[in-house]
Amino acid sequence: MLVRYAKPPISPPFAPKYALNALLFIRIVQRIRRTSPVTGADCWACEDPADTKPASGDDRCEGLLGGPSVMYILSGFGITGGAHRLWTHKAYKATLPMKLFLLACFASAGQNSLYQWVRDHRVHHKYSDTEADPHNANRGLFFSHIGWLMMKKNSEVLLRGKQMDMSDIEADPVLRFYNKYFNYFKIMLCYVIPTTMSIWLWGENWRCAVAWQCFIRFLSMFHSELTVNSLAHAYGYKPYNKNIVPRENRFVATCTFGEGWHNYHHAFPFDYKAAEHFDTFNLCTTFINIFKRIGWAYDLREATPEMINGIAKRLGDGTPLHFPMPIQSEN
Repeated sequence: MLVRYAKPPISPPFAPKYALNALLFIRIVQRIRRTSPVTGADCWACEDPADTKPASGDDRCEGLLGGPSVMYILSGFGITGGAHRLWTHKAYKATLPMKLFLLACFASAGQNSLYQWVRDHRVHHKYSDTEADPHNANRGLFFSHIGWLMMKKNSEVLLRGKQMDMSDIEADPVLRFYNKYFNYFKIMLCYVIPTTMSIWLWGENWRCAVAWQCFIRFLSMFHSELTVNSLAHAYGYKPYNKNIVPRENRFVATCTFGEGWHNYHHAFPFDYKAAEHFDTFNLCTTFINIFKRIGWAYDLREATPEMINGIAKRLGDGTPLHFPMPIQSEN
């Protein structure tokens, strides 16, 4: 049975320090395209233009098994394997070809810039679920999912963000160039190229291509990744550390290719697997292991069985999601 965490006393949701700024209306308009079109995009794309009969044959959308699925996987890997595990936590190292591949994948996800993403996530880990956390789960499910993107950051979040060490990102010439022109990369790799690919490679009509790539695929990945901040901080178990909010959530792990084993990840943020066991659904770890075999990924960092078993025994809540890893003898 999934257990909902008990919310600690917090400030009223409309306290002055959380008041929306003058740009809220503009931000809401920007978010409308990320929420409302999903329900009607497929119908709009697949219906007959004259609205006299249902579309059929080649006129109907068949993109779910083609371009959008490929782009969903690639954009997900850009977030999980690139922005998260490589650049935020430095859980492994990558060669230049792999970095370029991950940067292209990340741009295809349509997220904030890599610099912003890494900074906010480092702040999240250092001040998890406090007033300094950009998506503090103690402020409610809606806020931790998307509300934090719709309002101005409070002063504590801004302060901690400015204090966060980002020297590794700033010192990388490739990342400096990427962040400088990120919006151009995002427009091309998230919208223009995927839509064009669906038309040329999968034979979709332009309305299908726009609907599936620019709305359905983009929104699906966008909200899937946000469930890590919301659902994985609200529902699930705590086999490794019962004193923190993040939880193990299989649904989130499935949607995000392995990011839902969140109690483990916050206990061992440096582990490139972001999970204890490889047999849990963790497609991102599979990708990293493949790149390791061809020499593009190296120096993969992992928590040792002794560390995992010790932490789980001391701080875990006793749920059966932790299966003690065997400790191999040096002999």
